[in-house]
Amino acid sequence: MTHFTRLIVAVAIAAMAASAQARKAGDWVLGGGVLHYAPQDKSQPLRMTSPVQQELAGSGASVRSATTLGLTAHYFVDDNWAVEGVIGVPPRINLDGSGTFAPLGRMGSARLWAPSILGKYFAGRPNDRFRVSLGAGLSYNRFRSVHLTSALQDTMSDEMGLPPGGSSTSASIGSKWAPVFNLGANYDLGNNWGISASVSWIPLKVRANLTTSADGQTIAASTTKIRLNPVVPFAYLTYRF
Repeated sequence: MTHFTRLIVAVAIAAMAASAQARKAGDWVLGGGVLHYAPQDKSQPLRMTSPVQQELAGSGASVRSATTLGLTAHYFVDDNWAVEGVIGVPPRINLDGSGTFAPLGRMGSARLWAPSILGKYFAGRPNDRFRVSLGAGLSYNRFRSVHLTSALQDTMSDEMGLPPGGSSTSASIGSKWAPVFNLGANYDLGNNWGISASVSWIPLKVRANLTTSADGQTIAASTTKIRLNPVVPFAYLTYRF
């Protein structure tokens, strides 16, 4: 056997040994990497609901993209089906003005908690190095630490006929369940390690409620709906147990 032939045989044996580490029934696979939240957003004009019903024509908001650390865990129910949980370290989502609100620039921000659980199907056989996956599930979207900038605060004061700083406005964004759809590609590196990349789409619409107060009394309430529909790419390193 020539040196070249021995090298080919050694590589083949190593490849077979590595493929034996592939994901199969009963395995846990943990991962961590870069998760990007990219809203495909559109908002309705802000509408005052008290003391009068009035729409602020042309007003709007735009939600910026954010990047954070994502963590994932798979449990393989059998050789092809797995249950996955995903969570990102809550990113701060920034809200900019659009339309007649565009001159305001940054209007506010909020922390987003959006854990997801999915059922996923992995095509191919357990010993395949490369496998494509399809998944679907639910995402729970919760916005906390909502902050409004002074630019928006002053705009709401002006709408009430008050000078800048004459009122204060707070906001809340309702939590919501939404479906999530996922497409992924997964490659086993051997020795229990692997790399994965996926992209998810979450059809999501939320309502933001604003409350304006002056001298300790509520003087106005307003609301708007924002369609987020984020696309969420996720690239991560995995380890199989």
